[in-house]
Amino acid sequence: MEEIRPNLFRLPIPLPDSPLKYLNAYVIKSDDRNLIVDTGLNRRACLEAMQAGLEALNIDLARTDFFITHLHADHFGLVARLVSDTSRVYFNRPDAELIESWEGFEPMIAFAGENGFPEKELRAALDAHPGHKFGSDWVPELKLLKEGETISIGTYRFQCIETPGHTLGHTCLYEPSEKIFIAGDHVLIDITPNIQCWENTQNPLKNYMESLDKVSRLDVDIVLPGHRRVFTHFHQRIRELKQHHQTRLEEVEHILGNEASQNAFTVASRMKWDIKSESWDAFPIAQKWFATGEAIAHLRFLEREGRVDQDIEAGVVIFSLKNN
Repeated sequence: MEEIRPNLFRLPIPLPDSPLKYLNAYVIKSDDRNLIVDTGLNRRACLEAMQAGLEALNIDLARTDFFITHLHADHFGLVARLVSDTSRVYFNRPDAELIESWEGFEPMIAFAGENGFPEKELRAALDAHPGHKFGSDWVPELKLLKEGETISIGTYRFQCIETPGHTLGHTCLYEPSEKIFIAGDHVLIDITPNIQCWENTQNPLKNYMESLDKVSRLDVDIVLPGHRRVFTHFHQRIRELKQHHQTRLEEVEHILGNEASQNAFTVASRMKWDIKSESWDAFPIAQKWFATGEAIAHLRFLEREGRVDQDIEAGVVIFSLKNN
C-alpha cells in the first residue's frame, strides 16, 4: 500500500498468471464517503488483497462508492463482491450498453474465426480469456456518468474525461487543482495499452489516438495508471504511445508488402511482441487472442485511412496493400 497524496492510496491487487502482474486500485478516503477506483478480477487472490488493504485503511464499505474506468474484468470483475446496499457504482454509458446487449462470447469467437484464428484454438482461447474466467458474478446497479461530470470526495473534485480506445467507454478521472490524472488503461508507464478490435463497425485505434490528443491538453503533475508504477512524465509518455502506434502501422504495412494478401491472425504472427516465447506457436493462447485483436485494430485503421484493401476469401477476411 502506498499513500500518494493525503487520503489518496494505491492498493496493488495481484493478477495471477497475467503479464500485467497486478492492478492498481486507488482508494480516496474522507470523513463522509470513500471512493475506490477499479477493483481486480473476480477471484480469491484479488479479493483477499483488496480486503487486507481496506482493513489496513479502516475503510467502511457501507460508506464507500466505486468508480470503474472500463469494463475489462481486471478492473470491473470484483466490484459486485465489494458493494454494499448503500454503495454507488459510477460507470460509463458505452460500456454499460455493452453489458445490456451482451450475447456472450460467441460473436467474438465467430469474428476471430473470420479473421483467421484457427478453429481448433478458438475454444482454448475462450477458456483462457480472463473476462470469461474471472468476470463479475452479477452487475450491480450502475450510476452512469458522462464527460465533465464531477465526483467529490473530501477535498478532491474529480472530473470525468471520456477516453475511448482501450474500450468504447473508457473513462479517466482528472483533478485539476491537484493536477492528478487517474488513467485506468489509457496511459501506462512502460507497457502500451492493448487496443483490440472485435467487430466490424468500430475503429478503436483511431479513437485511442484521438483520446491521447484530447488528454494531452491537460495540465498533469502525476499519473495514476491502472497497472505498473505511478509516474510524472505524462506528456512525454503520450508522445511515446503515439509514436509506438505509428511504428506499428508501418510494421503492418511492411508485413503486408511481403505477400499479396494475409489475414489478421497471420499478420499478428509476424508482428514483434514483447513476450518471452520461442515462437508464435509457443505463445500462450490468451496472448495470441490479444495480439490478433490488436492486429485487427491496426489493419482496420489502415483500411479506413485508404492504405490497405480488405476482401474475403473462403469466408476469411484478408488484407493487402492498396498498391498491390
